[in-house]
Amino acid sequence: MNDLPPDLPRLRILETWLALSLDRVRQQIADAERREQEQQRGIDARPPAPDWLIEMGLNRDSPPNMVHDGHCHMAGKRSKGISRTDALRWLAEGIPACTHCRPDSELGFLDG
Repeated sequence: MNDLPPDLPRLRILETWLALSLDRVRQQIADAERREQEQQRGIDARPPAPDWLIEMGLNRDSPPNMVHDGHCHMAGKRSKGISRTDALRWLAEGIPACTHCRPDSELGFLDG
């Protein structure tokens, strides 16, 4: 059984509709590829995660609260990246180490 119309005018209409549909599909594919490329560029341009974090207090005058490993899930929004030297300095000054990620152990910091 043939599902296409038998006459030329309706076949031409169907051809036109299919061509327009194919153009729309190709445009959607191009848009999707462009979005994926932009997303990948964003991922590639993302700066690396810091090795160590210092979690700051609630206001600008309060001292830091805690030292974290750079990948700690407990680090809050008020955290910022610091160097290994700064992490050791903050621990030496009495800022507590996170009990979840234990940056003091990873840094080799021995208290007292």
